[in-house]
Amino acid sequence: MAYFLVLVMLTAGAAGLQDLSGQMFIFPQENNVAHVRLTASRQNFSTVTVCFRSYTDLKRDHSLFSLATSSFNNAYLIFWDESTQELQPHVRNKRAEFRREDYELNTWHSICSTWDSTSGLTQLWFDGKPSIRKYISSGSNIVGNSIIVLGQDQDSLGGGFQAGQSFVGMMSDVHMWDYILSPCEIQNYVNDLNLTPGNLVNWRALDFQIVDRVLLENKQQTCH
Repeated sequence: MAYFLVLVMLTAGAAGLQDLSGQMFIFPQENNVAHVRLTASRQNFSTVTVCFRSYTDLKRDHSLFSLATSSFNNAYLIFWDESTQELQPHVRNKRAEFRREDYELNTWHSICSTWDSTSGLTQLWFDGKPSIRKYISSGSNIVGNSIIVLGQDQDSLGGGFQAGQSFVGMMSDVHMWDYILSPCEIQNYVNDLNLTPGNLVNWRALDFQIVDRVLLENKQQTCH
């Protein structure tokens, strides 16, 4: 196991499609290098749902999901702002704020974010609880060569990382769809029930690349 972890941690090569069911990425330290790069199956979408589970003890700003294009460094970003206690989805460099006083540390949280380019509305689902819907950006798709990064916030396409915005903790079950999931589908995700996996990013067939000190391990099971 130790040998496997060292290989995963130090290899910056394409891992190919892998089923990561029951596994998690571990980001064990603050820096401006370590991250996981994901590849979406398409590069043009007008509606989006992103879901993931995260676990951290950070008491500072940090990026949770960063999709950048050559035109927009925050083409689709989910960011935690510690000073305002807000989860902030960004679309095409525009931002909405959702206050979350229940963002507890050292706890697994299921987070989903949706956006529709026609209406411009975005919504957050936090541990199965929906937010209000807010306007963020409308009229244009997210288009162009894109890079998805876990563990860092892209201030330029594929780079511009800052240690003070890096994610430290665990992340699992990352999916992305080119349509908006129904409330029942989101509840199925939260409850880990039968769900159609993401058609843009699929945790069960993930195209990813690990850069620097990121570990891949089985999720810890709680004993009852």
